[in-house]
Amino acid sequence: MTRTEEHIRALASATVQAPAVSDPLLQRAGETRQPSGPDAVRLAGCSTELVLRGIPVTCSQCRAHRDWLLINHRRHVWIGCRCGNEWLEPEITRREFDAMLDNPIWMHYRTLDEARIALGFDGILAGLYLG
Repeated sequence: MTRTEEHIRALASATVQAPAVSDPLLQRAGETRQPSGPDAVRLAGCSTELVLRGIPVTCSQCRAHRDWLLINHRRHVWIGCRCGNEWLEPEITRREFDAMLDNPIWMHYRTLDEARIALGFDGILAGLYLG
């Protein structure tokens, strides 16, 4: 198992901490805050083509060329495809990832796998372009 696969498995088991608040309004305020902390995992959809250093990004498994899920954990960014394939993309920095977030709407999921399923990047929608 490669080091990247180990890290992705560790990310998949990462849990998102819900605020321990009994007041529903305060709890809702906690849900809309940006994820923070060293283990926060942030996701962003990118329905357009990505071009890195003049080369269009293409999935090595299904040859898709758009409709990506960008996964940010610490300084690293992974690209996820609808077929379920993911790879570490060193060309995208955290600063560039943050610049892609124009007007984020924060959704909280307990695990990264739960987020992949909810967003359709678990392999079930392989070959489909949405958006």
